[in-house]
Amino acid sequence: MDDNSKPKVVNIAVMTVSDTRTEADDKSGDTLVERIKKAGHNLVEKRIVKDEIKLIQAALKEWIDRDDVDVVISTGGTGVTGRDVTPEAFEALYEKSIPGFGELFRWLSYQNIKTSTIQSRATGGVAKGTFLFALPGSTGACKDAWDGILVHQLNSNNPPCNLVELMPRLLEK
Repeated sequence: MDDNSKPKVVNIAVMTVSDTRTEADDKSGDTLVERIKKAGHNLVEKRIVKDEIKLIQAALKEWIDRDDVDVVISTGGTGVTGRDVTPEAFEALYEKSIPGFGELFRWLSYQNIKTSTIQSRATGGVAKGTFLFALPGSTGACKDAWDGILVHQLNSNNPPCNLVELMPRLLEK
């Protein structure tokens, strides 16, 4: 791939999963939006969804069915408490999981928060040709995931390979 070529713009939707956050105090969602735009990608939509599997899946299904959404990134609800249901909502929709995403996220997170990273159930997968990533709800976790993984994998010029170059082939049979 030509290193001097302009990276492909990726269309991204952001979901904050929370029972308490509002647009006024959604720091994690805002952190993702800022980084998405700085990377030159298109923010399709940002939405706050309550910690309920049916509501999370309804938003995911809506975005998965849209032609103008390539990637969904959520923040929140990946812990181990009773209300943390984001991984269950996401994983039930995956056609293929991306286990390396969660593994690499926890390795990067360990550098900053040490063994507390075991409380994260960050996950990634693909559904109907759309990449789905569920991140913890802290701004630090969003920064770790974006800066350490997603900014590179959503850059079509990232060598030796990246997720963007796979997008045209995600629906192959």
